[in-house]
Amino acid sequence: MEIRIAITGASGFVGTNLRAFLNDERIHFTSITRRKTRRLKFEKNIVSDLGQKDLPGRLRGCAALVHLIGIGAQTKDADYQSVNVDLTKKAVSLCKKSGIKKIIYVSGLGVGNNTTFGYFLSKLKAEEEIKKSGLDYTILRASYVIGRDDPLTKNLRKQARSGSILIPGDGAYRLQPILVQDVAKVILACVTNKKLSKKTVDLVGPQTVSFARFARRFARNENVKIRKVSLQRAYFTALNRPDDAAFGLDDLNIMVGDFTGNHKRLERLCGFRLNSTGLLPL
Repeated sequence: MEIRIAITGASGFVGTNLRAFLNDERIHFTSITRRKTRRLKFEKNIVSDLGQKDLPGRLRGCAALVHLIGIGAQTKDADYQSVNVDLTKKAVSLCKKSGIKKIIYVSGLGVGNNTTFGYFLSKLKAEEEIKKSGLDYTILRASYVIGRDDPLTKNLRKQARSGSILIPGDGAYRLQPILVQDVAKVILACVTNKKLSKKTVDLVGPQTVSFARFARRFARNENVKIRKVSLQRAYFTALNRPDDAAFGLDDLNIMVGDFTGNHKRLERLCGFRLNSTGLLPL
């Protein structure tokens, strides 16, 4: 396919899988990372924090920019405003200076005008920056993206190795995970399919599962116990003893939010069916 795609945050979980997918599809792409990565055959790698003056010139000819930079937890060195919002502003500016007409942004499932907590508010502000930019865009509001070494799976496997898996509250709140391989296909469709122009779409898989059921998949070994704690206790630990917490404050906010979306609309716009996450090997 005679297009070139630019990717920010290309060394993260989604970015790494997207790079592999585009390379397999023989699509040329430029990855922007904070440190040099092993270059794939159809890849050009640029080490940048999005602030270099020569960066726009090096991206000329790209049809779209996939903006994957973001954080789901704040630290003293990286907060939601500086990363999720300010770097999105830089990505928008980069598109305009380099002549890139389309931006694809991975936001969060549950983001909306009624949102109240920091992570979602930062994602909402980033979405608004993109919508008012004048660029073509697709905003993908993602549920949990799963695959080999995804953050949620790594967390649950780590807990399983310790002998127990924690379920905050009753665990009845739902997830609608999507396979990372499908995410890569969706992102490419956002570049090539005009049906996804200026759309905000739920990035969700075809299966809805309770957190308790999902977590139990990692406790098949009889020596791994399921341990339920009250939401009050889970939040108390996350707030007061974060180093001991199985889930951070915003992890809990997202999990217990019980956010689900419309996978049929996603399939209809993309023109292909999504895979069942039940096929994912543990």
